[in-house]
Amino acid sequence: MNKSLDTGSVHPGQARMFKPMPIAALLLLGTISLTAMAGDAAQAFNIPAQALDSALTELADQTNLRLLYPAELVGKLRSSPVSGQYTPEQAMQRMLQNSGLTVRKTADDTFTLEPAANAEPRTATTMPAVTVMGKAVYDSTDPYNPDYSLPNTTTATKTDTPIMETPYSIQVVPKQVLEDVQAIRPGDALNYVSGIYQGSANSGDWLDWSKRRGFDSFPTGDYRDGGAFPLASAWGGRDLANIEQVEALKGPASLLYGQATPGGVVNYVTKKPLATPYYSLQQQFGSYDYYRTTLDATGPITQDKTLLYRFNLAYKDANSFRDTVSSDRIFIAPTVTWIISPRTRMNFELEYDHGHAVLDRGVPAIGARPANVPRSRFLGEADPQSEFERILAGVNWSHAFNDDWTLSHRFTAVYNGIETRAAIPTGVAADGRTVNIFYNYGSRPPENDASYFNTVNLTGHFDTWGLKHTLLLGGDHFRTFRDGIETNFTSTIDLYNPIYLGANSIENRAANVPVSRGTTLEQWFGLYLQDQITLPYNLHLLAGMRYDNSESKSTRTGRADSVSPMTDNLSPRGGLVWQPIPELSLYGSYSENFTGINGTNFDGALLNPETAQQWEFGLKTELFDKRFLATLAWFDLTKQNAKFADPRDTRYSTTVGEANVAGLEMDLKGEILTGWNMIGSYAYTPDAVTTIGRAVEVDKRFPGVPRHGGSLFTTYELQSGLMRGLKFGGGVIIRSSQHTESTNNDVVLPGYATVNLLTSYSWKVGASKLTTQLNVNNLLDKEYYPASAFSRNGIEVGAPRTFMGSVRIEY
Repeated sequence: MNKSLDTGSVHPGQARMFKPMPIAALLLLGTISLTAMAGDAAQAFNIPAQALDSALTELADQTNLRLLYPAELVGKLRSSPVSGQYTPEQAMQRMLQNSGLTVRKTADDTFTLEPAANAEPRTATTMPAVTVMGKAVYDSTDPYNPDYSLPNTTTATKTDTPIMETPYSIQVVPKQVLEDVQAIRPGDALNYVSGIYQGSANSGDWLDWSKRRGFDSFPTGDYRDGGAFPLASAWGGRDLANIEQVEALKGPASLLYGQATPGGVVNYVTKKPLATPYYSLQQQFGSYDYYRTTLDATGPITQDKTLLYRFNLAYKDANSFRDTVSSDRIFIAPTVTWIISPRTRMNFELEYDHGHAVLDRGVPAIGARPANVPRSRFLGEADPQSEFERILAGVNWSHAFNDDWTLSHRFTAVYNGIETRAAIPTGVAADGRTVNIFYNYGSRPPENDASYFNTVNLTGHFDTWGLKHTLLLGGDHFRTFRDGIETNFTSTIDLYNPIYLGANSIENRAANVPVSRGTTLEQWFGLYLQDQITLPYNLHLLAGMRYDNSESKSTRTGRADSVSPMTDNLSPRGGLVWQPIPELSLYGSYSENFTGINGTNFDGALLNPETAQQWEFGLKTELFDKRFLATLAWFDLTKQNAKFADPRDTRYSTTVGEANVAGLEMDLKGEILTGWNMIGSYAYTPDAVTTIGRAVEVDKRFPGVPRHGGSLFTTYELQSGLMRGLKFGGGVIIRSSQHTESTNNDVVLPGYATVNLLTSYSWKVGASKLTTQLNVNNLLDKEYYPASAFSRNGIEVGAPRTFMGSVRIEY
């Protein structure tokens, strides 16, 4: 957890510290802001001997002073242990025993580290006079990092590239935002990314999917640390307990991610083991008997810190505002890192996720609007619940041959078992109150639903004729096999006076219905090449090409087998960034997408592969010493063989000839003033229509894509005084009206705005940090419908006013 200080002002004649000068770099690396409640009074310390830089960082969590020193002064020195009651200055003097250094008070709350008078001469370093005005700069993986904006990402290029040099729109939702909004599910984070809207089936903890630039993420799903994590592997949704940050890359990303949806890729970056011990325990409690406990622990296993671990756990038990709906889950995620040498490391990871949930498809439409029933009205069956069990095992390693070339490999295996107990509304009879219900009983043990993903990447840096290159050469292979049985039957329920069948009646009916079996085999193989070139005049060029080969096979009882031939495809992408000044980037890009595995239709026939093309132009600005980032992008995305609900049975899909989406998106986040952070988004999508297809579809607007959608969340934390550590804030999520999937495109979900509030308070308890927090969502208790599931008969109901409190202790 290396902390340093940005500089707000200096004495006349001195260069600003963020200029690229050697002495400035030393100061930046060696300046520590010591953050907590302190003064001249004695307090308890218990800091063991360790690297001096780390010891000073630990002292930073227990005092409220500033310490200035050049990084080379500390070097590889070790600290002396500090244990007992001392003033901060006494504690620092004890820590510096036998180091040849001392500390001198230079202002009321500022100390300077310097060689002791009787110490052996060291390299002379002249300290410029500095008035510290900035804030601490944290490593991106620091658990205490409060930043809303991170300057780099790997998702857009699979190389560690500054966002300002990337010719694509990408939004990173960091850990601090996840904590402030108390994000538990992916949708909680993606609410603050422009152009991404919630898909349905999110209620009841069953699935997490979304619309991205107009197109579904279903069924291709998402990515986890750059590895494929298809939606079919995500029954039960995804818990964010072990997620460091959520990165959303907009538009086609086939070049790096193969079968990704053309609307964009969401990559979940997991928490990695750290060399500095950290422990966190949090208890959340909310409306409708919501309880969730999380644990995060990390640190070294061996004294030489070549073996590191991280352990994340989450347990949840909750009811719902929906009648008879409840869920529970246990999530465990241990990870071990083995640092074999300074150039070679290996990571072993495991996730176990098990729980019960009720599939809640919301309410049907009556006419052109959602049925006028109470928000609590549930039109399914809650007993017995569906059950999911997922096991993920993975290993990844990297080896740096030298400072320029690195080879990496990632392997992930996911086994996903489900026991589906679902009752799905499929329509309302002519009487306006009798709802037809489709019951689906399915079973697939984990060993019958296995997915394997491999990717190998070689990254190199080299120069040609004065041009700097970052070359990526890689390949990936994905294979999934699913074999399950299911039983289906139908019934009805009264919309206004529902009487549920109950477990016994359902079991009896299911026992008298034939069992059908279905199997699916999907696999793809890809090779890709990408080059990022730094050109003269502050230009950055990216160009690449991918080759894909995919095939799939589907069998279902009573229907002919469907086998797709081996499908080959080449997908290019390229972009150019011009950075006339460090704070501004102008960019343009062209990308193509290929989804060879596209699912099956009602008849069991495999759908034709999807292809897509996109043009994107935009600008980015990075202000306040890289603490604030904004992106404005215009895009035009066209997709062939776009997938929509099959009118014969909306549980299945069909394709149309061509669809087009175009619009403007804006994302902004970061620190505006010290202690004042914000994240916001806005998307204007005037064009989202079928352009070529059946007459009933042409010029009809896409379902689930509002013309206007935006969000804002902002917080302010007091930086001094008795109430230092008090944070308060809030925000709003706004959506204009949207259509559901229906033959005539006639069902409209009204627009809405929900207001959310936050307050929290953090303070020191010995060496620990205690944080209490309260979030209020939908403060004004707005009735709204955020999405629909594939048809007019599965309209999701928005939650009423809810409260979420938490208590977290960290040390």
